[in-house]
Amino acid sequence: MTPPVISDTDVFASRPVPSVELHGSLATKAWVIPQLVEQLMSFIATLRPMDGSELDIELALHESLTNAVVHGNHEEPHKRVQVVCRCSVDGEVSITVRDQGTGFDPHAVPDPTIAENRISPRGRGIYMMRALMDEVLFKEGGAGVQMRKKSNIASPSSAVAVTARLPKEERNVAQDLNRRAVSQ
Repeated sequence: MTPPVISDTDVFASRPVPSVELHGSLATKAWVIPQLVEQLMSFIATLRPMDGSELDIELALHESLTNAVVHGNHEEPHKRVQVVCRCSVDGEVSITVRDQGTGFDPHAVPDPTIAENRISPRGRGIYMMRALMDEVLFKEGGAGVQMRKKSNIASPSSAVAVTARLPKEERNVAQDLNRRAVSQ
């Protein structure tokens, strides 16, 4: 990881917003993902007051990194995944993940909530990212994703309420991660 960078611009808007940015890169190895997620969540926790959206950010981050490693880079060891995590003074978190793959059409991914797609493993990660984050934009032909989560301090909500919107399988994953986080 490179040292945090102080920035005064927002990834999603042209308005100046003071923020701290962390740039990272990971090898295309799935076993590295939990370690990077833990480091980034620690970075976020030091710069942003807890507001109940931490689990949302963690799950979306994990899904985006998994998609980059597995589907983008096809777990090819010579490829890397680039990550930029930005926390602004207003509590907003912006995360950009880029892989070295050829990309994909996000509109062509099947909707996992439709009955005929419920048993298909495809599309769940993208669905979760969109459900958990305030904004998800696919860039560079799908080889990059930018996600944003605003602070819930102004309008508090709990991670339990947010994860309740997810299908049962994803809720179980979210609840399991939450139990592990509480027990540590």
